Amino acid sequence: MTHVAVSVDNVSKKFRLYHERNQTLKSAVMRGRTSRHDEFWALKDVTFDVEAGQTYGIIGSNGSGKSTLLKCLAKIYWPTSGTITYNGKMASLLEVGSGFHFELSGRENIFLNGSILGMSKKEITEKFDSIVEFSGVEKFIDQPVKNYSSGMYVRLGFSVAIHVDPDILVVDEVLSVGDEEFQHKSFEKFLDLKRAGKTIILVSHGLDVVADICDRVSWIEKGVLQTSGPARDVVAAYRASSSD
Repeated sequence: MTHVAVSVDNVSKKFRLYHERNQTLKSAVMRGRTSRHDEFWALKDVTFDVEAGQTYGIIGSNGSGKSTLLKCLAKIYWPTSGTITYNGKMASLLEVGSGFHFELSGRENIFLNGSILGMSKKEITEKFDSIVEFSGVEKFIDQPVKNYSSGMYVRLGFSVAIHVDPDILVVDEVLSVGDEEFQHKSFEKFLDLKRAGKTIILVSHGLDVVADICDRVSWIEKGVLQTSGPARDVVAAYRASSSD
């Protein structure tokens, strides 16, 4: 019997688009009036369920609201209305290496970033060798990351994040990091998580990848859920719409 790992229930997200550049309280008081702004609904009553063990894709054109939805799922944004419910430990893999400190070494950043992502010191210690090996930066692990190339930085950040062991993983375009060899290795690691029965929610512009590895997909356009269903069916519908 299957059970729901993530339930998205009538989720809406509103942003304010200000007309003035300076939006501080002091500047508003000095002007003697409130700031002028428009309301923009990035998401409007989006509802779908993700079953445990599914790989679930979210697709849509640029500006469709899929990244906003992903940030709501990752608890970076909070919905203006509606709820998101999790049954299990959730981790997000969005901005690779975002928790790194430039002055610290790669070794120190593994422990820092790992703890930010929810791993205990014991877990990080046990996975340390695997993290370093996967990243391919062994020779530079005790050097400050400010001396790393952008490729090394991203590989180490991805390697730390992919070694988190959550029940639910929220992912944003992570299969495009690094060079071709590292992308292949990352994809294989991603498939390992899928085979291990992890629940994965993936936002990607790579429609072929989504069709191949996702079980179900939601298509969002202008903040509105267009359809949800089997991956290949939804991807085909989206492609047909885009070619009109």
